[in-house]
Amino acid sequence: MKVAAIQMVSSTLVSDNLARARALLQQAADAGAELAVLPEYFCLMGQHDGDKLAIAEPLDNGPLQQFLAQSACELGLWLVGGTIPLACPGDPAHVFNSTLVFSPRGERVARYDKIHLFRFDNGSEHYDESAVLQAGTEPALFDLDSRDGQRWRVGLSVCYDLRFAELYRGYAASGAHLLLVPAAFTYTTGQAHWEVLLRARAIENLSFVLAAAQGGMHENQRQTWGHAMVVGPWGEVLAQQDQGAGVVLAELDFEHLQACRDRLPALQHRML
Repeated sequence: MKVAAIQMVSSTLVSDNLARARALLQQAADAGAELAVLPEYFCLMGQHDGDKLAIAEPLDNGPLQQFLAQSACELGLWLVGGTIPLACPGDPAHVFNSTLVFSPRGERVARYDKIHLFRFDNGSEHYDESAVLQAGTEPALFDLDSRDGQRWRVGLSVCYDLRFAELYRGYAASGAHLLLVPAAFTYTTGQAHWEVLLRARAIENLSFVLAAAQGGMHENQRQTWGHAMVVGPWGEVLAQQDQGAGVVLAELDFEHLQACRDRLPALQHRML
């Protein structure tokens, strides 16, 4: 199955971001991708954290969700919509940072609300997602039937979740073959930890990992690390892009995954 990890440098204008996302998704579809993953905050990298509140949508209603459903249907893609802000009923001061998955028929097949909320302060950079985000509580998987007849089980996560191995171990225990990580890692933390964490999650779970990313200098002066990549179950980096907008393509070989699991049956050796 061919997959695409989309890298963007999203701006403060939703309309521009949607147009750029659509062009990149078209590029992925033209290259034969069956699954495409947009990055976290693909629709908006606002000047302020609270800008997310202004574009929040109720589930199954709103232009961002319509864009994702329509793009999936028109391009014939399994489309993972990075993240969009979904409204928190009864709490107008917070939103969920939500990943929605759409089938090639334009049907929503999964929702995942980011569980772990990023907080970082090194004296010059300060982030606290809990100021406007409400944490999710439930992992989420979906099944994808590829064109060759193979059924892939796919686990969902977002950005900072990458640091919490137990989430991915749970997905492996539930039969996941592919782990998705749409992200907007900061340049500082990404340079230090991004690749090693992605490769670790692939190796310890003997799974493919597909990580879409924000990668560049944004209008709000936030710099993101980029390096969207696809990692194989043996920890090998199959494809990546350092910085700037683009489409990272790779072929996922189910037989290779099974061969890795057969020769090193670590998933069967768990004791705790």
